[in-house]
This record gives sequence, structure tokens and C-alpha cells, in this order.
Amino acid sequence: MDLKKIDYSISLGGDGTILRLVHKHFDIEAPILGVNLGGLGFMADIPVTEIFQSLQEVIDNKYTIQDRLIMQGETIKHERCIAVNEITFYRAKNPHLIDLSVHVDGIYLDTFSADGVIVATPCGSTAYSLAAGGPILFPDLDAVVITPICPHTISNRPIVLKPKKDIQFQYISEHAPAEITSDGIANFQINTGEVFHISLSDRKFRLVKLFHHDYFSTLRSKLGWRGKLKSLLRFFLISILYIPNFGQISASNLYTNIYNK
Repeated sequence: MDLKKIDYSISLGGDGTILRLVHKHFDIEAPILGVNLGGLGFMADIPVTEIFQSLQEVIDNKYTIQDRLIMQGETIKHERCIAVNEITFYRAKNPHLIDLSVHVDGIYLDTFSADGVIVATPCGSTAYSLAAGGPILFPDLDAVVITPICPHTISNRPIVLKPKKDIQFQYISEHAPAEITSDGIANFQINTGEVFHISLSDRKFRLVKLFHHDYFSTLRSKLGWRGKLKSLLRFFLISILYIPNFGQISASNLYTNIYNK
């Protein structure tokens, strides 16, 4: 089969299904339409209840193709991997913190003493990195975020970078080997003194995005953002608890009373 003749790939599952699809069939460059069969999913953002409507929209060209960043990594032994979400350095069997020296384009950044370090793409910024306190990056940014996992120094905060060449991680702890994972799929060991290189791939990860789905609504839905509803609830709770004769106050005086509390 000529892989270049494939127009679209359809992924049924969640974000993990899309990751496995990309890793297993990296030679297929067709954009992916992600249908979500679970609960959480940022890349697979089409509910299963909308599958037929969504397929019709694809047929009617009511969509756009988003090019997402892919990282590539290489060990000192020339073992290679790709990452759509993140590459993670973890202490593995070590019962204590590990030390990782980091250089960006040959310039020393810092040495992280932590349980590990996450290097995430914009896609991965809503995954493990977010759980570790990292920021959310807009999907079309050509940047990565380095997020330490439980660092010894509280001032070690996540940092967003756009490397021109690569990011080098050297494992400098004189302990047992640490672990490197790519999207939770590929797995490597790194020994004391060894260096792992991360760079941006020339290849992009392509997602089908329907016109009626926008990234901010996905964030609100998946992360449970309810700011407007909470403000409304707070408004009425304060009104009932703290304002005498609540039902007899005019709207303009009501706002004045609440925000003077």
C-alpha cells in the first residue's frame, strides 16, 4: 500500500491511542482525526456522539490541519526516539534525588536536583508537565517547556525554550542508572556521565481540527474551568449571607454592597 495515498488517519480512543499510533506508524504522514472514547483528551477532542457529524464536516472540508511539534532524542549509544508529548528523565530505582546538568545550544542552563525532569512539547504541556506544575503552551508554538519534578530547590521553576540546535542532559549523579521515557512508550537507561540530546524534529505531527472545535473550549471542558459560574455562585452566596433584606435591594445598590464586603 502506498502510504502517501492515505488522506486521513482516524484514531478511536484517547490521546494515548494517538501517541501509540504515531510511534508505531511514524512513516504515515496523513493527518489524524481523534475521536475520544474516554473522558480526558486534548488531541482526541471529538466526542463519540459527534463522530458522524464530524466525518461529514471532514468530507465538506470544514476543518483545518494543525502542525504540532515533534521532539527527537538520542542517547550516547545512538539509540533514538521521537516524542509528541514529552521526554521524561526519572530517578527510577534511586531512592533519592538525581542531578541533571542541562545545556541549551551549548550554553549551560542549570543543574536540576529533583525526582526528574520533563521536557514537553505544546501538546505535552497539558499532560505530565501540567501535573508537575508546568504552564500550558498554545499548540502551534515552536517551543518546549522544561519542568522539574519535585525539585530540591523551590526556585527551580519551569522554563519555556526554543532551542536552535539541541538541549543536552547529562546525568551526573553517582547512583544507579536513571530512566528516560518518551511519551510513556520508548524507554532507555542513562548512566553516570552520559549525555542525552533532545532536538526539534523537521517532521510535524498533523491533527485534523474541525471549525466548530476551538482550543480554549477544549481547555475549559477538560480542565473543568468554571470561572463564570463560580463568580455567579459567589455573588449570590455573599448576597444571601451578608446583605440584610437581600430581596428588597435594587440591582445597582446590590453590586455596591457586595464589593464593599
